Amino acid sequence: MAVLDADRIVAALRGAFARNAGREELLRTAAEKIRSAGAPYTSVYLYMLHGDELVLEAHAGRETDHTRIPVGKGVCGTAVATGLDQNVPDVTAIENYLACNTWTRSELVVLIRRGSVILGQIDVDSDMPDPFTADEEAEVRRVADALAVLL
Repeated sequence: MAVLDADRIVAALRGAFARNAGREELLRTAAEKIRSAGAPYTSVYLYMLHGDELVLEAHAGRETDHTRIPVGKGVCGTAVATGLDQNVPDVTAIENYLACNTWTRSELVVLIRRGSVILGQIDVDSDMPDPFTADEEAEVRRVADALAVLL
């Protein structure tokens, strides 16, 4: 069973949308609710695609210096460049990894898509090695899919 409860998060996002919450509040709500699931969700970053660059628009957890990431660079940029979600069990094994902090051991990047258009991504860092099961990835995907409709 997954740690993350996407139903609860999607309900919170729909509630925020119903009260006319803007993009910033929706993204911040998603980041905070995902992180509040606890381990393995150490830090959550929501990057949105602006041209050929990912721009950090909301986060929960540790700060990062990576507020802008070119498409193709690091795990986040690779996800957009390839059009594929990234589940990296050991970030030290990735040659072009951009470390948000020294404690991160694994990373999950799930794209936010509207049809074939990539809007952005949910980037989850964990201090635990290899914690993101297929079930966890599916739950984050459900949050990303809800954001794609509500943004």
